[in-house]
Amino acid sequence: MWCLPSVRPNVSEMFKCSSLRRFHSPVLKQPTSARFSTTFSSESSPYLPPLFSVAPMMEWTDNHYRTLARIITKHAWLYTEMIAAQTLVHQQTNLDRFLAFSPQQHPIVLQLGGSNVESLAKAAKLSHPYGYDEINLNCGCPSPKVAGHGCFGVSLMLNPKLVGEAMSAIADNTNVPVTVKCRIGVDDHDSYDELCDFVYKVSTLSPTRHFIVHSRKALLGGISPADNRRIPPLKYEYYYALVRDFPDLRFTINGGITSISKVNAALREGAYGVMVGRAAYNNPWQTLGLVDTAVYGVPSSGLTRRQVLEQYQVYADSVLGTQGNGRPNVRDLVKPLLNIFHSENGNSLWKRKADAAFKECKTVGSLLEESLKAIPDSVLDSPISESPESGEDDVFANVHNVLPPPYKAVEQVMLCA
Repeated sequence: MWCLPSVRPNVSEMFKCSSLRRFHSPVLKQPTSARFSTTFSSESSPYLPPLFSVAPMMEWTDNHYRTLARIITKHAWLYTEMIAAQTLVHQQTNLDRFLAFSPQQHPIVLQLGGSNVESLAKAAKLSHPYGYDEINLNCGCPSPKVAGHGCFGVSLMLNPKLVGEAMSAIADNTNVPVTVKCRIGVDDHDSYDELCDFVYKVSTLSPTRHFIVHSRKALLGGISPADNRRIPPLKYEYYYALVRDFPDLRFTINGGITSISKVNAALREGAYGVMVGRAAYNNPWQTLGLVDTAVYGVPSSGLTRRQVLEQYQVYADSVLGTQGNGRPNVRDLVKPLLNIFHSENGNSLWKRKADAAFKECKTVGSLLEESLKAIPDSVLDSPISESPESGEDDVFANVHNVLPPPYKAVEQVMLCA
């Protein structure tokens, strides 16, 4: 099941681009002029563009969740959990534990965390044989463990020159695109011009051409990551101003987008892509299940939840205990499934039955057989709706009327700091 994918998996005839597959030869450094090109062609990837991506979430977007997500949606871009670069450097004899994934998970992005340029470069080189489609640097995590003592995550936004150097080092050790995930500011460094300075410096000093922007600033005064998703106000106008002021770059919007209706509203207003986090985990059926049809406009797979669970169970039971010390165990593998019946009849009873079954069941198949009796057949055997529910407020409707003044890049600003 786990492999080092040296070639891309097959894609549908509609999107086949076999002549452009990348990992046929060892990584080669590109000329500086080529790496810093600002043009973008959809032909650079055999996959559809990242109109919808699932945010990297620690302890959530692991291999098991990503396997479930890929069964439900064939075209959403998936991200790993953040992996510290130092971890890969110090675990070179155990890289599969951190980097291996099944080829069905493409398109998939590796998110790295760290502030040491040398370690980030080594981590990028170590990840290359695994065939990730992009490498992303975390410049947005507000956790005190990361941004505080770790001196990376969102605290990197205060040092754009270092980020530019890190992104160049990562790019020099891979042949896939490199991207940055960031916030719109940090503490009192929250003006639109300061955000633009960050984007301008990083994109000028490195081949970074794609930024994923969480449209809240981060507060580093000891508040929790959960509060950092709630207390700082969303400023979508900053995101759309970036789209206006940096036409040669690409920006994905993130933060507060909890439904496919909002995803499509953001795209209608000119977003290059939309990243969704907890909604994709807490309600995967009504979120991921609509991505292919409602966002990408491709025919529905027609899968029912029963069929999704059958496919996932085959995977889950094949990897039980393969990492040693009994891990992953049944509980690890069932965790991504716990929200698949969100707000459906029988959901609460199913969770209680599943919790009780953990004590006795030795396989995921036996647990599902025992617990799914709580879910009506009408729920298990109904395919996903092909269109999202309407009626939600369009939070982006007037965003272009409140944009900050245009940014004027000052070359001297980039050269200092």
